[in-house]
Amino acid sequence: MDWPEISRHCAQVAGAFALALPLGWEREKDDRSAGIRTFPLVAVASCGYVLVAETVFGAAGADHSRVLQGLITGIGFIGGGAILKGAGGVHGTATAASIWNTGAIGAAVAYGAYEIAIILSVINFLILRFLTPIRKQIRGGDDSTI
Repeated sequence: MDWPEISRHCAQVAGAFALALPLGWEREKDDRSAGIRTFPLVAVASCGYVLVAETVFGAAGADHSRVLQGLITGIGFIGGGAILKGAGGVHGTATAASIWNTGAIGAAVAYGAYEIAIILSVINFLILRFLTPIRKQIRGGDDSTI
């Protein structure tokens, strides 16, 4: 067992978790369909899949492209479950898009692109935190389709 490698992977997974947690919290406090458990799990799993790919396939190559394609598709499927259509319209699209973004955060952390992961996390959080109230104002307080 390579303890320095294990430590590095633990730090990366923890980083993915930490960057996704505020997004999950933001969704959870508004009682959305996905929240404080889902977002960190998506980031950690995405990070994990990329770390496995690096271990199995090496640092670069076409195999990584296929892993990312699978992640993008799979996370899109999970996000699709957050979108609900009802009599009042469609809601959950912001949560679904945030879930998709969270997968990119986890993958970026695994690849060591921490600056990208931080930027994605901060922008996503700011959108959820500050544009949701603006959207409510535009819609006259109607939050049913967020």
